[in-house]
Amino acid sequence: MLSLAQARALHLAAQGLLQPPSAAATLADVAACIERMALLQIDTIHVVSRSPYLVLHSRLGDYPRQWLEDTLASAQVFETWAHEACFAPMADLHTHRAYNRLARQHWGITKAEQCHQAQRPHLDQLLAHVRAHGPVKSSDFERVQAAGSPWWGWKDEKRWLEALFAKGELMIARRENFHRVYDLSERVAPQLLSHAASAETSVEALNQHWAERAIAALGITQARWVHDYFRTKPRFKDADLDALVEAGVLLRVAVDGWDLPGYVHQQNAGWLQQAQAGSLQATHTALLSPFDPVVWDRERALALFDFDYRLECYTPEEKRLYGYFVLPILSRGELIGRLDAKAHRAEGVFEVRALHVQPGLQWSDAQMAAVAQAIQRSATWHGTPKVRITRTQPAKLAVPLRRALRALK
Repeated sequence: MLSLAQARALHLAAQGLLQPPSAAATLADVAACIERMALLQIDTIHVVSRSPYLVLHSRLGDYPRQWLEDTLASAQVFETWAHEACFAPMADLHTHRAYNRLARQHWGITKAEQCHQAQRPHLDQLLAHVRAHGPVKSSDFERVQAAGSPWWGWKDEKRWLEALFAKGELMIARRENFHRVYDLSERVAPQLLSHAASAETSVEALNQHWAERAIAALGITQARWVHDYFRTKPRFKDADLDALVEAGVLLRVAVDGWDLPGYVHQQNAGWLQQAQAGSLQATHTALLSPFDPVVWDRERALALFDFDYRLECYTPEEKRLYGYFVLPILSRGELIGRLDAKAHRAEGVFEVRALHVQPGLQWSDAQMAAVAQAIQRSATWHGTPKVRITRTQPAKLAVPLRRALRALK
């Protein structure tokens, strides 16, 4: 039997969020961090930093954002449809491509298939252009039709590039100012030409692979949460994991307060023992991205942290409860609040437009100091070192939070 706090500690240890980084980040840490998580979701909202940079910052501390682009350009990671658009370790390339070809149900791949069927001559012409002239960006092509076409009004060439990417004929060679640069897959990843790349596998084997990968990355999970990590189908039930438990690949455990069992991958057995002994101590405080694996499954975040989280940027403003791009606040093994932030880069100001303490909690002085440090770290890393607190809930929190921030100067 694990307590809920012990289960949280195990989860955070697997995700790299149990303790603050022990040393300054290196370039190699970026690829290692993505390998540990197995996925790094991509999103383009940038009222603060874009999500993938935030996810890395919460785990690595201060690092140059360019390192993510460098890691992509050096082919240590690649881009793929998975949970959504994601960076993934290059070691998983063949498995992702096989699953996307055989079983992935996603609008991007569906649209690509429709484009392939209806406009294949255009795709072939674009492929020939890339083969002859090298990597391209969407901006290399002029818009010739009116806005308002399908796929967010993308120009034809952008839709064709995305279709070729989703079909696996093009890959993302690098990013420039976060814009995709497309090249032939065999130039980006020559290993695709090898015999191993063409080896066939079954959907059943792929589902088992992704189940193991997800459970290892999550540290501990219920069966019904496993499929969401890589967005596989169908959702798993406990019986679906019996064979892996019997083989010793997975460990089935009980968690206090859960109606259903939890699962731990054998590779995390050491952390499981430490969690049971109470020696996994959560000491890290950080601001999380809305697309962090810790919170992207609403049901899992609620069960593990009693934290009901929903991204509200796609919700009409008048219906939002917390704000446009709300960052969950992780502090020493708990999700204790959330803040809506905006980086005013020209002014050098990091605005906390709203900060909400988790209902039922009253922050201790230690939590207040830790959160102030996390906010200031993020603000400084963003190049907006002046923190402005606009609103807090409860309102009386604003004064001690500003005091805690001043104490860091």
